[in-house]
Amino acid sequence: MKEYLENVRKTVPLVHNITNYVTVNDVANALLACGGSPIMSDEAEDVEDITSICGGLNINIGTLHKTSIEGMFRAGRKAGELGHPVLLDPVGAGASALRTNTALGLMKELKLTVIRGNISEIKTLAAGTGTTKGVDADAADAVTEETLDQAVAFVKAFSKETGSIIAVTGAIDLVTDGEICYVIRNGRPEMGKITGTGCQLSGIMTAYVTANPEHPLEAAAAAVCVMGLAGEIGWSRMQEGDGNATYRNRIIDAIYHMTGEELEKGANYELR
Repeated sequence: MKEYLENVRKTVPLVHNITNYVTVNDVANALLACGGSPIMSDEAEDVEDITSICGGLNINIGTLHKTSIEGMFRAGRKAGELGHPVLLDPVGAGASALRTNTALGLMKELKLTVIRGNISEIKTLAAGTGTTKGVDADAADAVTEETLDQAVAFVKAFSKETGSIIAVTGAIDLVTDGEICYVIRNGRPEMGKITGTGCQLSGIMTAYVTANPEHPLEAAAAAVCVMGLAGEIGWSRMQEGDGNATYRNRIIDAIYHMTGEELEKGANYELR
């Protein structure tokens, strides 16, 4: 885990983010905190130039509009031509036809290095249809200790089907390339009270995969551990009267200050 964090800090990967306007500032700050560098652009006439100067592309469908959808496809095609890693965050897939069909179209047309979402979003993509509770995972889909074996088998099969690393985040996180699955138990339930922790993770994960091109699976898993561990550290520093806005900032601060040694010690995962 340590080397993947240190490679991000050493190489300062420039990440092009086509992300949603609810969390765009937090995504930029989380990228800066982890050691990367963010550029935000979703204008179709701009994205090919922007993604050409970056190392990786993070596509987040959280607040879709027609211009941004065209930008996603154009940037994704350009990133593919350049051999850049591309991450898809299918926020709210299953909540509307537009979100679901856009995510499925991006999967079909683009070479995606990573698909990262909650379990309901990933199940929607696997089935081609589905329902979610807004942008949150449906409780019926939750990955628990009781459903873990079934969930690991599902994400491995979907990874093989798509050729992408699949990262499912929730109470228990799963990251797989179809052969090996990292089962990660970092994080705090209170992170669900903050809008954008998943979006921040997608930006961080893109930086990690970009900075560690020979080890995309391990880098993606390391990013999940970083975010979860930052949630634990940030929560331990909460004071009386602090709320979710303070917690958001404490998480970003914990990412900023995290060392490779701290990650090695605090990462809680097993391989399946």
